[in-house]
Amino acid sequence: MKHHAGLDVSLDETSVCIVDEAGAYVAEAKVASDSAALTDFFMRPG
Repeated sequence: MKHHAGLDVSLDETSVCIVDEAGAYVAEAKVASDSAALTDFFMRPG
């Protein structure tokens, strides 16, 4: 199943929303706006 991520980026924090190909909500989070934090979020199981 394909997933799509939307990112709303600011200097301090990035809001992330992930939906499946049907548009159903899968996950939503606020993460620090740095590459390590974003990578950690996307590599989490589930």
